[in-house]
Amino acid sequence: MKKLLLISALASTFSVAAHAQSSVTLYGIIDEGVQFNTNSKNVVNGTNVGGRQLTVDSINGLNGSRWGLRGSEDLGGGLKAVFDLQAGVNLNTGNFGQGGTPFGRDAYVGLSSDRYGAVTLGRQYDLVVAYVQPVTSTGYIGGSTTFGHPLDLDNLVNTLRVNNSIKYTSPNIHGVTLGGEVSLGGQPGNVSGDGGYSLGASYANGPVTLGAGFNYFKNPTGTGPSTGLFTDNVSGSTSLSGALNSNYVTAATYQVAAAGGTYAIGPAMVGLTYSNTRYTNIGALGGATASFNDLEAGLRWQFTPVFFAGIAYNYTKGANLTSGGKNVGDQHYNQVSVLADYFISKRTDAYITAAIQRAAGTSSTGTAAVANIGGIGDSSNNSQALVRVALRHRF
Repeated sequence: MKKLLLISALASTFSVAAHAQSSVTLYGIIDEGVQFNTNSKNVVNGTNVGGRQLTVDSINGLNGSRWGLRGSEDLGGGLKAVFDLQAGVNLNTGNFGQGGTPFGRDAYVGLSSDRYGAVTLGRQYDLVVAYVQPVTSTGYIGGSTTFGHPLDLDNLVNTLRVNNSIKYTSPNIHGVTLGGEVSLGGQPGNVSGDGGYSLGASYANGPVTLGAGFNYFKNPTGTGPSTGLFTDNVSGSTSLSGALNSNYVTAATYQVAAAGGTYAIGPAMVGLTYSNTRYTNIGALGGATASFNDLEAGLRWQFTPVFFAGIAYNYTKGANLTSGGKNVGDQHYNQVSVLADYFISKRTDAYITAAIQRAAGTSSTGTAAVANIGGIGDSSNNSQALVRVALRHRF
């Protein structure tokens, strides 16, 4: 009897110890607000009946609403098994985000080492997002839509995720971190089809933070749902949906090179970011390459520990192409974005954010360029403004 009690006690001790070395966390963000769009395009029977739009929205805030499960298991020697499952949620319909993909924001498993870095496999962010987004106004001010670039053409608001990916991120070595990611397309007989790769690096030391990244993806439109970077969700809907780039849907590759940095001094943080986006070998345009250059500058000011505000200016320029004897793609965009954010508690804040954008030139479709703030949808003409008042809660 005594032996049985001793064995039970030891088993209980080991069970508690094993449990203490593992963790699973339920987490999420609810970001719900009232959103006013001054000019939203809506064509019915060939006639544009669009204009002002007032909605309750949980997708286009500082953070898209989401919930998730993340966990880790200590394997000893500084090595851990890790996983993350994260789903976007539309509060107003109950639907999943990311085209209805149940865990469309993130879904991966891997190994993480304090000494050697981490290797993860699954559906993940690219490394332009991981290393450059933090030094864009979206990262250090906020507002994934109002501070996003036109139609999120460079993916710095992480509209897109990478399916079938293997990612390596290094440990922090004297302020430097590095990463590499490859996406396996999975096409029979075409090992690299629908695939691509991503590279990135960052440096942080005192008031200075720098980031750089590069994305290269083949056949970005894909051959069906969940294939290709632009059709990476279960519905197969493509992000090439606006006049800015919809005529580039037959591009053989999609490339983004981006770099930027921030500098903090007292209550202020200033930032500067540049990106170049390229759609190469566009079949519908005789193999031409379309490119965009984007330059952004921003300022954040921490007035009190619980209140800050920010402003950013963004300029985007598209290169001119010739299609069917006419010019396309010679378009440019000017945008100003602002945010004021007050923290009611550590987990709950209220904010107001706004952006105004003006477009000029000729779109990818050969028609007059129209505004499109952060991918909310084409405007009826060359101007668009977006205002959002919202409450955000983290759990």
